[in-house]
Amino acid sequence: MTDRSLAELETIANKLRLHVVEMTYAAKSGHPGGSLSSADLMSALYFRVLNHDPSNPQWEDRDRFVLSKGHVAPVLYAALAESGYFPVEDLITLRKMGSKLQGHPVRGKVPGVEMSTGSLGQGLSMACGIALAGKMDGKDYMTYCLLGDGELQSGQNWEAAMFARQYGLKNLVAIVDRNHLQITGNTEGAIGLEPLPEKWKAFGWNVIMIKGHSMRQIVEALNKAKQSSRPTAIIMDTVKGKGVSFMENNAGFHGKACNAEEYDIAVRELKEAIQ
Repeated sequence: MTDRSLAELETIANKLRLHVVEMTYAAKSGHPGGSLSSADLMSALYFRVLNHDPSNPQWEDRDRFVLSKGHVAPVLYAALAESGYFPVEDLITLRKMGSKLQGHPVRGKVPGVEMSTGSLGQGLSMACGIALAGKMDGKDYMTYCLLGDGELQSGQNWEAAMFARQYGLKNLVAIVDRNHLQITGNTEGAIGLEPLPEKWKAFGWNVIMIKGHSMRQIVEALNKAKQSSRPTAIIMDTVKGKGVSFMENNAGFHGKACNAEEYDIAVRELKEAIQ
């Protein structure tokens, strides 16, 4: 955990976005849209909030992070590399034969990856198990789980939500990337999620609503969650493809990399944001 300023965190978030664009372009595949909408959160977590040690990934008292929406592995890999878990130069090997950076994160292959994820709807259950283990062992580490809004259409999430409240997992924070888009388009056109805050409250959770691209609101919400007597759900209102003009609010870039012309535009825009 560091004392990086909000401005520094915003710069790091855009560096993560640039990595995502470069990685997926080199791979000619991947999931840039949801990676970009999650970048501000990942910056806040890995460079301000999480207690973690890149030189000792298995440190017993570390905070845990579970990426339930495993398809946005590029932004997780970018955060891990920038944190020092492995060389930044390795990022360009995403999805290449022989690379440890697979399309979805795999525990044991990449330092800092806590759980193998990608089958949507399962991450919160895993996070519940980790949080319960910490409680039973008398540890004070926090467990954070990032969920896509589309995957909340899977019922297993709500079983996990009931479990977390039943067992008093105040050390658990579920973070919803509410960008309103999934692979088929708008979430409400698939299976409507609203009223989403009331759903979490009905399951006994503490709920915090924030703007998911406000670094100040993200950091404040994560700090407030640590003080809660109940499990906390942070619902972030975000923009899919944030930071790249033609990707923003474009469901087509859920699982599609840029072409050469788009790549040049994206890189230019993100480098301008970093300066």
